[in-house]
Amino acid sequence: MYRLFLIFSLFVLLLGTPLVAGAAADPGLSAVEASLGMYFPKVQAKRIAATPVAGLYEILLPNEEILYFSPQSGHLIAGEIYSSEGRNLTRDSKAVLMTAKVDMFPLDKALKIGNGPNIVIEVADPDCPFCREGSAFFSERKDVTRYIFLFPLERIHPDAAQKARFILSSPDPILTYEEAMGGRFDSEPVPPFKDNGLLDAHIAAAKAVGITGTPKYWINGQFISGNNLKEIERLLDAGK
Repeated sequence: MYRLFLIFSLFVLLLGTPLVAGAAADPGLSAVEASLGMYFPKVQAKRIAATPVAGLYEILLPNEEILYFSPQSGHLIAGEIYSSEGRNLTRDSKAVLMTAKVDMFPLDKALKIGNGPNIVIEVADPDCPFCREGSAFFSERKDVTRYIFLFPLERIHPDAAQKARFILSSPDPILTYEEAMGGRFDSEPVPPFKDNGLLDAHIAAAKAVGITGTPKYWINGQFISGNNLKEIERLLDAGK
């Protein structure tokens, strides 16, 4: 039995783009697509997929937000679906989308640390406490190659962008990154430096993938949002 945490959404009535033809790749979903077009002709659907809940379908919007549609009742619903075991099925669907984007990162622009068999892509803010926790975790592993993209969240960490630029412009960015993540520059300003512009490339890459918060990880291609260190460790050990 699946529990639904659902909020009826009104904003979909304001969307102004027609339904995309062929959003339902499975021919069996064509009736659902037609029903969505009838009830909500202004909604743009990038993809339509069945969910484990009978009669409820996942609607992927162009901005990669997920809604749910009941063709029987004609309701479009915003919210998350949880299994009876507490698994967030909506988050799982979003993770699949993010996993598919791993090749979008320009690894030649990343801060690379290590030379282990497990490939880890990190998107981190130098002032994010969870990013620092994750960094400390990975620094203890000798079996990883880390590709780090800095993505300062300036609205909540006003000093993060300057720290990130200093890290990436440093003659020894690995050492400077580790010092910054260890808190060295929390109580003192970063020294004067010449900005090499690399942070702009990092931010552009993160935005292109759809990152809005940190930390985010790809462990051997598998997306993990936040510091789920137990799952990260499982994926790393499975990659040996």
